[in-house]
Amino acid sequence: MEPETVEIAQDAQEFAQSLWGHAQVFVDGLMRPWNAYQIAIAVGAYAAAYCIAYVLGPRIREWLRTREGWPKWRMRLGVLLQRRIRLIVFVLLMWPIVWLMQEFTWPSRSYLLNVFASLATAWLLIALLTRLISNGLVRTVVRYGGWIWVTLIILDLSSEAQELLDDAAINVGESRFSVWLVLQAIIVISSLFFLARFISRTSSAQIKSNKDISPSMQVLAVKFLQVLLYGAAFFIGLRAVGVDLTGLAVLSGAIGVGLGFGLQKVVSNLVSGVIILMDKSIKPGDVISLGETFGWINSLGARYVSVVTRDGREYLIPNEDLITGQVVNWSHSNDFVRLDIYFGTSYGCDPHQVRKLAIAAAKGVDRVLSFKAPVCHIVGFGDSSVDYILRFWISDPTGGLTNIRGNVYLALWDTFAENDISIPFPQREVRLLDDDDGQAPAEPDEQGPAQAQSG
Repeated sequence: MEPETVEIAQDAQEFAQSLWGHAQVFVDGLMRPWNAYQIAIAVGAYAAAYCIAYVLGPRIREWLRTREGWPKWRMRLGVLLQRRIRLIVFVLLMWPIVWLMQEFTWPSRSYLLNVFASLATAWLLIALLTRLISNGLVRTVVRYGGWIWVTLIILDLSSEAQELLDDAAINVGESRFSVWLVLQAIIVISSLFFLARFISRTSSAQIKSNKDISPSMQVLAVKFLQVLLYGAAFFIGLRAVGVDLTGLAVLSGAIGVGLGFGLQKVVSNLVSGVIILMDKSIKPGDVISLGETFGWINSLGARYVSVVTRDGREYLIPNEDLITGQVVNWSHSNDFVRLDIYFGTSYGCDPHQVRKLAIAAAKGVDRVLSFKAPVCHIVGFGDSSVDYILRFWISDPTGGLTNIRGNVYLALWDTFAENDISIPFPQREVRLLDDDDGQAPAEPDEQGPAQAQSG
């Protein structure tokens, strides 16, 4: 057996013996009257806290439901305190009892009460602080890890546990990685990540509220700040626990070369995302068309752009497609969009009147801009109709294009019906010949007006 394995086994044995010794001392102490009194007092305090929480809990919950105007963070804090009301009451009861016992009795008569109060206070603080961690798995690991370590400190077992964790190590070249070092790195880096996340969110809110910065530059500044903060948190955390970053730099360089060949598309999308943010070709809120996809940009990501369509579908389009493909940005320089619709009227209708009526109908539709007046032109003489094009402008393409076209068509229909303007439609005349003379029936003869589309 290797010497390191033997040393780890010896440390584990010593830790177990120390833990067993503390357990024996605790069990032997139960036989003493004053220790039994302390346990009875702690049990009584917990029972009292349970009864108080049973009465106050529902009332606090109902009171919180009436606080509709509260900010979200205050409401979450209230709900968190309401769920921990039993432990809070127990802590509030235990510390006055400890202080009274220390004031009027010997220290040994309040030792266990002090341990119970310290453990309850530490568990309460850890439970409250870990609620700030959004990730459920990380929150659970930090919470239970913190409870275990604080319990070891209060029971004076932290030194033995630290030695045991430090002896469990592996050597990689000249570097030594122990369980204690890994745990330290996780705790320090997690704390720094939490701090970086808090600073990032606060700074992002300030950047997005600045109207002098364009939306695309806001996204670029937020992404750059996040990369800077999280990268600094990672390297500072490793440096703080004593990890040599020289070997890490060489390793990361080798990994980077390998990933460069295997993740070309990912890197291309990342670079394309930076280019999109810098050239301001698209920004959140723009209405774009890419192939058959038409919608407005919901968010710009590092790898893709989120586009939401009118039917509620959200398309995640890779950044590379927006760089290499043909994209129609309906609101790149401004929000004004011109729409065209086609219709036809009979030859018996006065074209001058038709044009005036069509323009008046379009002006009466909501969302059609009045200061950019609609226009109507004749575009051709069809087989059975005079063909027109009606052009009008809108300033809110996010509100949809099909619906505004439909509203203009309805306005034309109503206006033409009120002014006796006819819209031709396809007709077919069929003649039936008498076949008594033995001749075959004639083929149907198409007569009358041909089809004229009315939009």
